[in-house]
Amino acid sequence: MSPHGDKSDAAEEALVAETEKRPISTILIVIAMQTEALPVVNKFNLTEDPDSVFPKGVPWVRYHGFYKDLHINLVWPGKDSSLGVDCVGTVSASLVTYAAIQALQPDLIINAGTAGGFKAKGAGIGDVYLACDVAYHDRRIPIPVFDLYGVGLRQACVSPNLQKELNLKASLPLHSNVINRG
Repeated sequence: MSPHGDKSDAAEEALVAETEKRPISTILIVIAMQTEALPVVNKFNLTEDPDSVFPKGVPWVRYHGFYKDLHINLVWPGKDSSLGVDCVGTVSASLVTYAAIQALQPDLIINAGTAGGFKAKGAGIGDVYLACDVAYHDRRIPIPVFDLYGVGLRQACVSPNLQKELNLKASLPLHSNVINRG
């Protein structure tokens, strides 16, 4: 995902071309809740990492293993030490995802869960989408320009070969309807 105005179209196209030549070998799956994670852990026979790649004291959990020739890493934010509930939400998700990207250097990141998908918008259980854009679901700052910052709309990395090869649906672009100034 590239911040506003960071790369020219030519530079981004060159990056996409270079990335598409590199085979996918390491996958990071991020899941918010343990009950969602365990069926995937069991399906791929993943094992919990006893020597965590994460900083001491964080509740984050990593499972890993191999499926065919792919190294699969699954992370979830763990449980809140005070309340014992899953650490859900954007803060936990962004922190564990960032730390996992830094430690594991994945070729592909899969956010398994609702990821902002809504039945009213045509999404259903089991649907798989390739993100075109990403934005915060519920972060509003009612000040001009800060409202755009609050939404945080960014275009995701363009992956036409991945979309075609896996026959994935593309998420609807958010560009025109993210900010309602009315």
